[in-house]
Amino acid sequence: MVLEQYKEIVGSCAMYITMAHMLSGTLICKDIYKKGTAKGFDPMPFLGGIGLCILMLRYALMLNDSTMINVNVFGLLINIIYMIVYYYYAPNTREVLKLMYKVAIFVIIFLVYAQIEHPTNVEFRFGIVVTVLLYLLIAAPLIHLKEVIRSKSTEILPFPLIFMGTLVSFMWLLYGLIINNVFVIFQNAVGFILSIAQLSLFVIFPSKKPRAELLSEEKKED
Repeated sequence: MVLEQYKEIVGSCAMYITMAHMLSGTLICKDIYKKGTAKGFDPMPFLGGIGLCILMLRYALMLNDSTMINVNVFGLLINIIYMIVYYYYAPNTREVLKLMYKVAIFVIIFLVYAQIEHPTNVEFRFGIVVTVLLYLLIAAPLIHLKEVIRSKSTEILPFPLIFMGTLVSFMWLLYGLIINNVFVIFQNAVGFILSIAQLSLFVIFPSKKPRAELLSEEKKED
């Protein structure tokens, strides 16, 4: 392939952009610190990040791909730090622990499966698992689609995260084409399309609520 000679460059770009994207969690931790409580913040992005990074790391080890290994080791460590901050400020640590147990059991089940599955099948089948989980993570902001359409505003959507996610998907798609890995290509092709779909919402709707609606909300508060 023509791009084969650029494998290291593209891989490094994909790795550093992904790491920058992962650091976005510091903004959430900053808000938690300012408020002095994690109330109103969802721990699942951090817990999901930990679980997905562990499974993606296992998949990267199957492929023996150093770039993917480095990214997911970094992601795992940074999400653990985020989760420690969240847990420290969590008003109900018991509920957080329950979620942690559920994620841990989920991850362990698939790690055990990867260990006992036949070597000729594990890469393909495990690849399907991480692909589905990756799609769920990328498409998560679409949960708010109904609210965006109702309010005709994208204020509720995290534009920086979606924009960075689009760049991440594009770079890994390019990397997947270079290393000729079907799962990496398919994961990020669909991920890129989902990210573009979310970015299109910012073109269709403003990032702020219409002035009339803001005035209406202010009157209700008064």
